[in-house]
Amino acid sequence: MSTTPKVLFVCVHNAGRSQMAAGFLSALAGDRIEVRSAGSAPAGQVNPAAVEAMAEVGIDISAENPKVLTVDAVLASDVVITMGCGDTCPVFPGKSYRDWVLDDPAGQGIDAVRPIRDQIKVKVEALIAELTSQTAAH
Repeated sequence: MSTTPKVLFVCVHNAGRSQMAAGFLSALAGDRIEVRSAGSAPAGQVNPAAVEAMAEVGIDISAENPKVLTVDAVLASDVVITMGCGDTCPVFPGKSYRDWVLDDPAGQGIDAVRPIRDQIKVKVEALIAELTSQTAAH
């Protein structure tokens, strides 16, 4: 792993869970961890309820756009975190893969998205602790 760990969040539409996770990781880790997100079948825009839920905790993801998952994005990452994309995520040796089981916020209102956002924050905080302790150990 390089001195700056590189994390890729992947979900199907890259419009909800992966965007919220990337927003939290960028906000909480700063430049200690490089963040990317992508989707196997990207939506046309980020889920408005996800944008609203993140704004409630002071993180603006409104300028983000769903991006297509590429082999290059996976190869450039140290840790790949999938969120419901199943077998559509390419797997390469030497990469660390995690699957975060989270409800899909697609088509959900803000009241349903808030608990998903809060689960993501807990997982991101644990990821930051793990990756920054690994970096410090090298």
